[in-house]
Parts: sequence; C-alpha cells; structure tokens
Amino acid sequence: MDLAQLSEHFALPGVLSFHQLPSGLIYADVSTSHATARVYLQGAHLAAWQPTGQEPVIFMSRKSDLAPGKPIRGGVPLAFPWFATDSKNDRIDGKPGPSHGFARTQDWTLASVALAGDDLHLIFTLGPTEISRKLGFDKFRVAFRLIIGRSLTMQFTVANDAPMPLVFEEAMHTYFSVVDVHEVSVTGLEPTSFIDKTDNFKVNPAANAPLRFTGFTDRVYPNTTATCVIHDEAGRRKITIAKTNSNTTVVFNPWRELPDMGPDEWHEMLCVETVNAGANAVTLESGQTHTMQAYITVEGTKS
Repeated sequence: MDLAQLSEHFALPGVLSFHQLPSGLIYADVSTSHATARVYLQGAHLAAWQPTGQEPVIFMSRKSDLAPGKPIRGGVPLAFPWFATDSKNDRIDGKPGPSHGFARTQDWTLASVALAGDDLHLIFTLGPTEISRKLGFDKFRVAFRLIIGRSLTMQFTVANDAPMPLVFEEAMHTYFSVVDVHEVSVTGLEPTSFIDKTDNFKVNPAANAPLRFTGFTDRVYPNTTATCVIHDEAGRRKITIAKTNSNTTVVFNPWRELPDMGPDEWHEMLCVETVNAGANAVTLESGQTHTMQAYITVEGTKS
C-alpha cells in the first residue's frame, strides 16, 4: 500500500498516522494515553517506544541511513533467516548473503491494526520476495506483532510452507537507550557461559556477576531463557526484558564511532537482543509455526 492507502485503511485519528520521508520510507506514528512509538514499514522496524512519563526506551542513531534498501542503525532490526554473518559462503553470486539476512531491508505489509483498551496492536507480514528467492527462501511466511502501551510486546512468528524442514536463525536486535553505558549493568546472565566475538569467538565460563561495560562488547549467551534487566543507574530506571521461545541472548556495544553512528552515541545505547542462533537455531517442520517473544517493561528507581 502507498501512503494514501495506508491512511485510508488503517489511520486512527489521534492514535495512528502515516508519513513518508523524502527518501521514500513510510512510517507509522503511534500516540496513545500510555505511550508513543514509531515503526517503519521497511523491516517492520520499531524505531521508537516511549511510555508516558518515561524517557525514550529505544535508541536510534542520529546518523542512521533512513533510505530504501539500507539497514537502519538503532531501533529493533529483525534478523532472519540468519543472525550476523551468513554461514553459507556462496549463497548468491559466489558470496554470502547480507548480514543479518534479508528481512530488515524488505518492505513489510501492515496486515492488521486494533486498539484494545489503551494498547495498540499492529501486525506486519512478509512473504517470499525477489531477493529472498534469490537467496533460496521461497516457502515461508513471517509476522511481527507489536503491542504498544505502558509495556511493549514484540512477537516474531515464522511459518514453514515448504515440504521439508526450515532451519533458521532469528533475532529482535533491540537497541536500548541509556544515559551512559559506563554506568549500566545487566543482570540475568550471571550463571551463563558466553561466546566472546571480540576475542576470536572464545568460549568463556559464566562470570557469576552482573555484566558491566568497559570496552567493546559483543557476547553471545547460548542456552538461556533468562529474563534480563538493564540497570540504567544514571537514568534512575531499570528496563526488564522477559522472553519466550528464545534460547540465545546477545549483548552488544561497539564502544566507538561507526559509519552510521556518531562519535558519542555509543555512550547512549546498549543492545540486549532476543535471539535464536548458532546451536540454538530453529528447525521448523513443514506446516508448523514458531513464535519468539520479548516483553519489555520500564520502571523508575530511587536515586
């Protein structure tokens, strides 16, 4: 649908409106009594969520490329059907596929909008596209449901329409906004060993202590379903990420400027990602579906 069709079919006065950037990207703005949010149709990409009375919870880089076909830096990129680097080196034209798969740069379809009490429900869908077929994925369907209110629920559902099993990785690569990552800790992963991608993928034993940040961090925690809490000490709040049907958690901060992230912006963000990857990749039988969920809440803490 184009901008006019989206507005005609789905706009809710004072609650949901649609807009288009000069680059061509279309986005939805949400405003309820309990929260505001923004979602781009490219990638079904949540770019903002802010409960009423709170500071923004989702980080977006001010240097992000908001252009068709380019990954968005920040928000919640959806990684599918693989996480990070493609394991198949010759998937297309003798090269691996794009980092984090194809879903985050494809235009999704807004399929459903519903206001339930004070929460807005949005469902976006994606099926086979020209790009996905070239990469070997032509019999799948995915849906991304957002429940936007005082809390945030994100549900990523994959359906396998092929006659054989579908093996895939997936991630809700969530960038959280913090005041200063130097004053942040994460709890929930203390008893879990991790793969350190900054140290040649070395497997490290469980730290048995909250995670704090002193440098480039890119850790994969496999075999964990634990709820994680980001303690944003300078922001006097904590962000809780509870998850379902996710067996991997990834924690990331680049600790430096990136081409699409400013020199000081890394101080203001931390990724705690809801993932199934590596040894936790999903094998989905023909005709079956799989739903991974993250449930996010925010509460203030005393100074």
